[in-house]
Amino acid sequence: MVIAVNTRLLLKDRLEGVGYFIKETFSILAKSYPQHRFYFLFDQPYNEEFIFSNNVHPLVVPLPTRHPVLWKYWYDIKIPLVLKKIKADVFVSADGFCSLSTGVPQCLVVHDLGFLHQPQAYKKSHYKFYKHFTPKFLKKAKTIATVSCFSKNDIVKEYKIEPQKINVVYNGVKEIFHPTSFEQQSAIKEKYTSGKEFFLHVGAIQPRKNLVNLLKAFSIFKKRQKSEMKLVLAGRLAWKNDEFLQLLNTYKYKEEVILTNYVEEKELVQIVGAAYALVYPSLFEGFGVPVLEAMKSKVPVLTSAHTSMQEIAEEAALYFDPYNYTNIAEKLMLIYKDENLRSSLIEKGNSVAEKYSWQRTADLLWQSIMKAVEVS
Repeated sequence: MVIAVNTRLLLKDRLEGVGYFIKETFSILAKSYPQHRFYFLFDQPYNEEFIFSNNVHPLVVPLPTRHPVLWKYWYDIKIPLVLKKIKADVFVSADGFCSLSTGVPQCLVVHDLGFLHQPQAYKKSHYKFYKHFTPKFLKKAKTIATVSCFSKNDIVKEYKIEPQKINVVYNGVKEIFHPTSFEQQSAIKEKYTSGKEFFLHVGAIQPRKNLVNLLKAFSIFKKRQKSEMKLVLAGRLAWKNDEFLQLLNTYKYKEEVILTNYVEEKELVQIVGAAYALVYPSLFEGFGVPVLEAMKSKVPVLTSAHTSMQEIAEEAALYFDPYNYTNIAEKLMLIYKDENLRSSLIEKGNSVAEKYSWQRTADLLWQSIMKAVEVS
């Protein structure tokens, strides 16, 4: 069987959520099914590290897709020609987009419908594209995979898609995340926080991540606790950050906030492992991978009580209302003062994280891919 895969987000040193999903699942699937041919379709020169096995055949389908007009051209003009040339049996696209002009069966991965619920967090041109084409993509795809029951129910509710067409394919947590030693933790603290303990947020800095409220909550924490605790934000500056940067520029505790920008995975493992707690106040998530990565590292988690987070973290996290920065501050103070609670969350979190693996994700995605071929 010939399996074509949209790999345009496999970007060397720039991997983020969807890119990691593609990397982790298809590194497993390509090796697990050597009898099948996998064509990885890139939109620009690729790195050899993403060619996971001998049955992976990379193809560059120019040109780089960095704008909605180019998305449309790439998926509806360029991709169908390639699929026809390689005689693809199925096309897998994990970025929420698919081709509307090919007859090849498609398995579409939609991680969430964040653009519907948090439109202000998106570039206007991107939002318009998602809003117009997402219902068309969902209808065109033979099968749809999504990363939580929350997201499945959201798709069904918003677009009236038949539930049996949607498969829940939970994200995994990478094996590279693990508890770190005291010496490693000390080295990270010396590097980033002058040896001080720190709360950590992981993820690109953009409005949906709710970091303005996190700064306000951290300010209350600092005033009331008189603590030397720092706040580390591990992630690149993404988009629509004017409000965040303006607040940070005049922020009383500016020197206590560390922006790492994008960090490579090995470094991120060490940062997560050294954190006092992960604080993840996102306004909308289809899954929330950093939550499980922290749990696997035996770091307690504080996160939003909305969207998918309680489905994923179960009773192993401390929840707050992400729209109420005072409530976030209360939970920061609670985890800081209650060492028994912190220890309990660590143990519960480690048990939850053990349920999730990329092998499980790959197996579930494979079922969805096979279903797309069978129903065509």
